[in-house]
Amino acid sequence: MAIHPLIQTIRETPTPKGTAALWWMGQMGLWIKMGSTLVSVDYFATVIPERQTPPPVPAEEVTDVQLFLGTHDHLDHIDHGCWRVWGRTCPEARFVFSEAHRAAVQADGIDDSRLIGINHGQTVRFGEITVHAVAAAHEFLDRDPETGLYPHLQYVIEGNGVRIYHAGDTVRYEGMLPALQALGPVDAALVPVNGRDAKRYRENCIGNMTFQEAADLVGELQPGLAIPGHWDMFAHNGENPEAFADYLAVKYDGRVPCRIPKIGETILIGSAV
Repeated sequence: MAIHPLIQTIRETPTPKGTAALWWMGQMGLWIKMGSTLVSVDYFATVIPERQTPPPVPAEEVTDVQLFLGTHDHLDHIDHGCWRVWGRTCPEARFVFSEAHRAAVQADGIDDSRLIGINHGQTVRFGEITVHAVAAAHEFLDRDPETGLYPHLQYVIEGNGVRIYHAGDTVRYEGMLPALQALGPVDAALVPVNGRDAKRYRENCIGNMTFQEAADLVGELQPGLAIPGHWDMFAHNGENPEAFADYLAVKYDGRVPCRIPKIGETILIGSAV
């Protein structure tokens, strides 16, 4: 089978020490190349009528990924049908997810030795990559009082001298910013900006930070680059990313650079870029 053009681009993109390369894959999907490792977070590749943007790499053509991360068990974040495929097309890959969803992920038929459950405050290492988990509130923390497990997570992904923050789906909650700051400065942050309202909640479409709340989070976190996500995929659950970029620029005097991503474009991150 021919190599998908984006996979070929990723192979040819150098990431020397102190750099990373990012590819936004729509919604909260993000591919991260750090050194020789390719990490996929929340890539949603199932084709359904409701989606407004097609998957940039069809599920069957996904190769080269060594680490798949899912922030929570919704189709556009842990795409179970595609995880089954990627267990085969990326035979050496590991799959990281909230321990709360272990049974659901085990049903995907991936060998248990390749599954890594994680919870708030925990860290896992895979080769040159370190993944830190922080609880997310989507729209609530929903901690299981018996197990202590959080079903929704955010990740700080560290490797090759770079840190990338992926907010998953979340609203802000007390203690979230200090938990993130304790992990050190980040070079780029992907945050959801689609917001929430009563109409969506009545339809069981639970929400995220508004664009103003997301801008305040990155304004206080001060990443090297802010990237808005979760605005493009579904007509009933989007937002104008320019509103996020404008609010961030005005309120924080341009101190946090912002990039409105295009699907599949290469974004270079790091001190050597």
